[in-house]
Amino acid sequence: MLDLMSALDSWRPAVSGQRCAVATIVATGGSVPRPLGTSMLVSEYGEVLGSLSGGCVEGAVVEAALQSLRDGGSRREQFGYSAEDAFAVGLTCGGELDVHIQPIGADDGHLNPAMLDRLRNHGATDAVALIRRMDAVRGGAIVVADPARFRASESPELAAILDGDPRLLRSAAPQLESLLRGGRAGLIRLAPVEGCAPGSGPAIEPMTTPEPISLFVESRLPPARMIVFGANDFGAALIPAGKLLGYRVTMCDARPAFAGQGRFTTADEVVMAWPHRYLAAEASEGRLDARTVVCILTHDPKFDVPLLETALGLDLAFVGAMGSRRSHRQRIESLLAGGMAPKALTRLHSPIGLDLGAVTPAEVAVSITAEIISSRSGASLKPLKEGKGPIHRPEPEASPSFQTTQSLQEGPWT
Repeated sequence: MLDLMSALDSWRPAVSGQRCAVATIVATGGSVPRPLGTSMLVSEYGEVLGSLSGGCVEGAVVEAALQSLRDGGSRREQFGYSAEDAFAVGLTCGGELDVHIQPIGADDGHLNPAMLDRLRNHGATDAVALIRRMDAVRGGAIVVADPARFRASESPELAAILDGDPRLLRSAAPQLESLLRGGRAGLIRLAPVEGCAPGSGPAIEPMTTPEPISLFVESRLPPARMIVFGANDFGAALIPAGKLLGYRVTMCDARPAFAGQGRFTTADEVVMAWPHRYLAAEASEGRLDARTVVCILTHDPKFDVPLLETALGLDLAFVGAMGSRRSHRQRIESLLAGGMAPKALTRLHSPIGLDLGAVTPAEVAVSITAEIISSRSGASLKPLKEGKGPIHRPEPEASPSFQTTQSLQEGPWT
């Protein structure tokens, strides 16, 4: 749902106040084109904002959304591929989608126009999250303005959509907070206590198969940072490549004559400072996190060695350094002589980039960003034509480990 907020102001049905339903991917299997949390809005007249599959299932989703608007109910639809009926509605890529469809209503406790306005008031890069209850027993939704600091136990709004049951709240908290703090999307299923209907106390007759309580979480954090050290041709080419991947890019160089050049102004910020001092200061101020990428392109030992000593001591997603294999060996020798543990050096990507035969600065930028992506995904790096299995693989944040069912009777409780 968060992916549609920036387009709402210009979407005619929303501007004119038409009734709408939202369809959201809440579970996936196999090769699918879009990740968890991808949403599509459908107006009461069949106009569409967004896409779930690039065309494979949109027609069926629109019809289901119109039916939800007619009867006022939510529904879950599953789409897959059947080799026996190639013309049936499904995904030609062979994957499976579980889509939740819900009318946007006026009820204060559910997804409603006022809640969409709250989401829309957050900028496209601001931190925000949406938690929705999606099981058939009841709905409910809350907006979280600061997902990185959210505490489930301190949220009366979350307690309300969980029927005020402290056991449900404690059960949901670990998974929910992990998703929120990681900027991820995921479906959490919580099995109610057997023999009790949610929020009703002991049942007169045992419920043999209580429906799991489902919470769908979408969380967006501010963009991850890419810090490029080295105001040169390669740094100038890497800035737009990093921004294309969604990073907030900083260019840092200690030499004003180089860093002050106009070709680096496309970076989100340009800093003139000694690299290792700048990185240490950013870390001490809490402006780095485990998503931060550091690319050292200075190719100068007086900058590289102290900077690597600092960077490899931090919890960062990626630390890479440019240079020849000879330069790499010299850096390693200097770092070991300075007392760095050999284990810390295993995190260093040097020489930086994948072997693509890159020559020009633009090609080197592609090589570097390709290695950043592969280090994050753990991909095989083989051409797709040589691989087997799904092409679209879920990223770690969308793994099935976040789509679990936990019984309240299992505990443990803290």
